[in-house]
Amino acid sequence: MSKDKPESGRFAYEGLDRIIHEKARLSVLTSLVAHPKGLLFGTLKDLCGLTDGNLSRHLQILQEADFVEIVKSFEHNRPQTTCRITSNGRKRYIEYLRVLEQVVHDAAAGATKETPEKIRRNLKPA
Repeated sequence: MSKDKPESGRFAYEGLDRIIHEKARLSVLTSLVAHPKGLLFGTLKDLCGLTDGNLSRHLQILQEADFVEIVKSFEHNRPQTTCRITSNGRKRYIEYLRVLEQVVHDAAAGATKETPEKIRRNLKPA
């Protein structure tokens, strides 16, 4: 590719899924990825710093997209809601992270005037 003609769509980052990219939903999915057995609604709410209603709405969006599953049960005659990431949610989240990693590499390369390949080599663990 010549220096005069930029690569078409190079910085479009199509993999930045709008469902995940919203701050609260990113927090929810990150919390659930870190806890594959799931989290109780109250614990997830506290971890993400959300209100009951806000978390409920974001979980509804994530559930409709098949990113999370919600399991309602009873423990000692008290209702419990457990939230878990689905296999599809985990797959899409990992794909999202790969694209986000590319954004970080591209931004670092632009900020330091280094090539993305050199940035990648420098960021890899020893």
